[in-house]
Amino acid sequence: MAATLTNMTNSIKTSSNGAWQGDNPLHFAFPLLIIQIILVLIVSRSLSLLLKPLRQPNVIAEIVGGILLGPSALGRIEAFKARMFPSWSTLTLETVASLGLVFFLFLVGLELDLRSIRRSGRRALSIAMAGISLPFACGVGVAFVLRSTVPGADTASYAPFLVFMGVALSITAFPVLARILAELKLLTTPLGETAMAAAAFNDVAAWILLALAVALSGGEHHKSPLIPVWVLLTGAAFVAVQMVLVRPVMSWVARRADGQGEGSEIWICLTLMAVLVSGFVTDLIGIHAIFGAFVFGLTVPKEGDFAGRLIERIEDFISVLLLPLYFASSGLKTNVASLNGGRAWGLLALVISTACAGKIIGTFAVALACKLPVKEAFALGVLMNTKGLVELIVLNIGKERKVLNEETFAILVLMAIFTTFITTPAVMAVYKPARHYDQQDKSGKLSCASSSSPSFFKDPKELRVLACVHGHRDVPSIINLVETIRGGTKKSPLKLYILHLVELTERSSSIIMAHRERRNGIPFNNPRRASRDQIGLAFQAYGSLGRVRVRPMTAVSAMPTMHEDVCNVAENKRVALVVVPFHKHRAAGEEAGMENAGPVWRAVNQRVLKEATCTVAVLVDRGFGGERQVGPAEVAHGVCVVFFGGPDDREALELAGRMAEHPGVTVTAVRFVTDGEPAVKLRPSPLKSTEKSYTFSTAVDGMDHEREKELDDAAVEEFTRRTEGAVRYEERPARNVVEAVLGLGRSKEYELIVVGKGRYPSAMVAELAGRTAEHAELGPIGDALASSNNGVVCSVLVVQQHDVVHSEETPVSLVMHGDDVAVDAHSGEPEVTSGQS
Repeated sequence: MAATLTNMTNSIKTSSNGAWQGDNPLHFAFPLLIIQIILVLIVSRSLSLLLKPLRQPNVIAEIVGGILLGPSALGRIEAFKARMFPSWSTLTLETVASLGLVFFLFLVGLELDLRSIRRSGRRALSIAMAGISLPFACGVGVAFVLRSTVPGADTASYAPFLVFMGVALSITAFPVLARILAELKLLTTPLGETAMAAAAFNDVAAWILLALAVALSGGEHHKSPLIPVWVLLTGAAFVAVQMVLVRPVMSWVARRADGQGEGSEIWICLTLMAVLVSGFVTDLIGIHAIFGAFVFGLTVPKEGDFAGRLIERIEDFISVLLLPLYFASSGLKTNVASLNGGRAWGLLALVISTACAGKIIGTFAVALACKLPVKEAFALGVLMNTKGLVELIVLNIGKERKVLNEETFAILVLMAIFTTFITTPAVMAVYKPARHYDQQDKSGKLSCASSSSPSFFKDPKELRVLACVHGHRDVPSIINLVETIRGGTKKSPLKLYILHLVELTERSSSIIMAHRERRNGIPFNNPRRASRDQIGLAFQAYGSLGRVRVRPMTAVSAMPTMHEDVCNVAENKRVALVVVPFHKHRAAGEEAGMENAGPVWRAVNQRVLKEATCTVAVLVDRGFGGERQVGPAEVAHGVCVVFFGGPDDREALELAGRMAEHPGVTVTAVRFVTDGEPAVKLRPSPLKSTEKSYTFSTAVDGMDHEREKELDDAAVEEFTRRTEGAVRYEERPARNVVEAVLGLGRSKEYELIVVGKGRYPSAMVAELAGRTAEHAELGPIGDALASSNNGVVCSVLVVQQHDVVHSEETPVSLVMHGDDVAVDAHSGEPEVTSGQS
């Protein structure tokens, strides 16, 4: 059979002459490989999207995708298997996948910092030893059961089979664990640090045991029992040479590369070549090429930018393109159908329960002995039970060396999938770290204003602003806005916190960035990092020129929890105002077109508006300040504040009053007024869609309109008194207010319009509640100004004042004052009511 396959492989050509000459590309190695890669990517990415709501790492989707393409599912269709994955293509597929695996293990070595292992102390070492010794012993016990139960499992020698089973049950997948911790914001918490250090110890021990298993399995084919000993001795010598001789050389290379900046391609090329050389040497020794790549990754220094540039060069190509091929090739070997009858599924249940029990109980017991709280100790045990990629590597090597047969291999692959799948939900269920922010009143420590409380801008000591940015595009407009907000010299000094929001991905650079930029689970200021980051550098330059205290930070988070970082920083830094960029911005080279950054960024803003414990402003940027940052002396902006009434509008008016203090800002205040009683009232209607209907405070129906009108009049009177001679103030009748506001935005007279969100709406804004919303989170007026293709050419700042008492919002129905007809806020259709509301 092997000879037939070899002859068939030798007869296969690399590329075809084309369909026009009668060649079928699927009968040639390279075009078939292209189709296989495309198929693997489609299946794995589709599964990844399906599993994303469950917060599962991509490795789960890739393993399951490989199994679906194998004999367990699609591979059972003979036509599919013969066309897409014929036996003669296996060699090409596995060769390319192995190349990706070698470089991926190099990336794993880059992620693993040996100094952090040394710093972790005895506790992490004790937990790691318990977390590997007990499950290893359990694995050895299960191995005896499998050898006596699974047909054909006893063909391999005892020693390699026992070691492979022990490693399979005791290993912790360091890369997958890092991604889970980062996603749960536990990467740099005490629990996360302990888990990472213990996993690092575990990884090193597992690789040593794997080298032992490989050496023992290779020794079966030789008569001399000393062969495994020589393999282990030469392997140990290889590690010693790498650590003693190669490591200093790589430190010198990293310094040279950092000194040359962008001209360091030669050093990157030599480093990648050294990865291949290291892999070849360990394969020559008889261990495995991936072992050499992993050890060489440990020798590259983690400080400086060299490791980051290495990762940027290769991680996308390896992790996105080549590594899924490895899972596909693994899936082609996994036949779940080989698990026939209750015996096989009973063995699977035994292996899963033994693996989980050994890992969790061993880690839990030692963690308790190390005086960790019960919940943390249990969560640590669950985290250390993470399998995934490294587990699959071990199993594949065992199958290649014919230590594991088909059924045993399938059992262990399913065990790896299950244990990794349950890690995230299990940790979230048993361990919920204390949140760093609270929506309750902080006894005045934060400026959480109710509808009748004073504005946050009146703090006499210092105004603290947190400005969030998505990327370089947001920098000029945010700087121009902050310069406008700072007001005049008589105002309180300004302290600016910049939070660069970065999405946490599966990329190694994303995990390393999260580890660098977080401290105790939250973002922190890193001056050395900011001095090299272009965004941080731009804001620090502004701070130096404008004499503003600037503190750049970076939040690397999964999108569903990004708002938690914003709210945490807002509370910890006691900021009064949070500025977030709108999810749409002006497209390059267009007058009014808007590009959409995606619904995930919109969801972040919606959560910040809901949960932040201070005033929030959303900046709809249409090139505010000319899309370039200017010095304080160059500021020349026209700002219009639109006032209808209510707490949000009063806050916007207070903000405009501060802007008017700036010598380069011209402020116009336009108040819309109406006579008589309110025309409508609002009734909560929680069944309506929050995406297509505006939401208002649940307390709107019980608002004291007379009291609100008094507060509005007092705010306007105070505003005009303080800004007399510096602000143009005018009142307009409330006729078709939407067109009137849009007219201001289209006039090209102003660069920025400031409006309140209107969660406690005046009568004029309440009448707009029945409009279909495009961006409901901005309120009726802000939505009208921010909507696409409305002709508005200026930027818009939508202000929401925080209210600790009535922060809950709901869609509403309009109740016509004096009539018995209510208007549905979503459909606009009348509905019958029973009298006045």
